[in-house]
Amino acid sequence: MITLLIALAVGCGGFSVSHFVFGVGAGWSAFNGAVCFLATQGGVSYWFIKRIKADMNAVQGIMAAAQRAVEAKTRQWMIRPPGSIQEAQRIVQSDMAAAARKALAETARLMKYRPWVLMVDRQVATAQFHLNWMLKDFKAVDALMPKALFLDPASVAMKMARMQMRGEPLDEIEKVYRKAAARSRYNGNVLPAACWSWILVRRSEAAADQAARDALVDRAFKALGEALKKSDNETLKRNHEVLMNNRVPQFNNSGLGDQWYALHLEEPKMKVQRRR
Repeated sequence: MITLLIALAVGCGGFSVSHFVFGVGAGWSAFNGAVCFLATQGGVSYWFIKRIKADMNAVQGIMAAAQRAVEAKTRQWMIRPPGSIQEAQRIVQSDMAAAARKALAETARLMKYRPWVLMVDRQVATAQFHLNWMLKDFKAVDALMPKALFLDPASVAMKMARMQMRGEPLDEIEKVYRKAAARSRYNGNVLPAACWSWILVRRSEAAADQAARDALVDRAFKALGEALKKSDNETLKRNHEVLMNNRVPQFNNSGLGDQWYALHLEEPKMKVQRRR
């Protein structure tokens, strides 16, 4: 990285000037070189980080503005409803998709910092992963997955959902889930736990025999039981009770609302609005 090379050059310069010009001992000269190195590295990194944060805020601002516009339309629709709920949903999806494409174009500006700041390419990949996920551009999502950072519950659930879409082995999906569950705080594992149990239940429906189906449902039941030790979420509680009473067809995550449907594993059930 250019920043590191500049800092090393300044540090070596500090050592050389102290030792060879002013005749300072090797120990103190090394100390002065280290101070020069750290000061240069810290100062340059701080300046670039501020620039990156400003550009990243611009990307987030595009999506925030779009969200405010959608909320304003929703308030307007409460007074003058659109033709149908489906029409309103299409308008919202179109507006958010346009904002996501605009934000995606904005992220390209962040790549100019790649030679200067470590990990910036992974931060950009993470932002692009989320935006392409909104657009359902799964080809781009798959290309970004190896570079993106999956640190928050929503990102982890997206990764698990995509692995389910691709039909990847359950053991691989479970590794992602277990890693996230181990570092989660209270109520911080709700969406990944809901996603993991849903995957198990859906895989049970395609199992070859009853024994295999029962085994997968039992895994989902136990996963929810473990998740409820660190959560009081009502949807997890309900699904745990449903599986406990062998009412598997009643299992659903609709109680999580938009954050669940944003995983694109299910479409929200919309009631048809009829005019009189």
